[in-house]
Parts: sequence; structure tokens; C-alpha cells
Amino acid sequence: MPITDKQKRWLKTQVHHLKPVVIVGQHGITEPVLAEIEVALVHHELIKVRVNAGDRDERETSIELIRERTQADLINRIGNVAAYYRHNPKKRDPMQIPTL
Repeated sequence: MPITDKQKRWLKTQVHHLKPVVIVGQHGITEPVLAEIEVALVHHELIKVRVNAGDRDERETSIELIRERTQADLINRIGNVAAYYRHNPKKRDPMQIPTL
């Protein structure tokens, strides 16, 4: 079930104070980087990823590739930092996203 605009706004306020947990370096999106993003999404549900790519097109491509490969929702993107959310149904204390 996709998240609503109201839920997305709430998640933006939650992600604002977070630091990036994964930093994509000069080698770009590799399998180990995607594996780390997967681990972070399972553990935290809401994460920030910093993409240090050379130009804007590379960053756009990398951010979209992360979204596609992890099946996470892109919550926010500012410059080279993107925020992703993916609900983990097995988490003991799931994040309570307000419903409409």
C-alpha cells in the first residue's frame, strides 16, 4: 500500500534530524552498497543516503536506482541526500505513521 501525502509530510519531519547512514562514494551503486541500504532499511525503516556523484544526472540515476532496487518510498531529496522509507512488518515496535 503506497503512503499518502499526509504520511509523507509526517515522515519528512521525522527524517529531518537524521544523519545519512549510507554514503555512496566514487564507485557508485554497487551490490555491497545496496546490501548496506537493505540492512539499514530493515533495521531503521526510515534512512538518509548521501550520493556523492559527479553531476546531477548521475545523482538522479543513483537515487532512482536505489528506490527501484530496494522497493522503498522516496520521501525527500535535497541536493545529494535522499530519504527513503520502507515499512518492516516484522519489527517489534513499528513506526506509527498517522493515517488520514
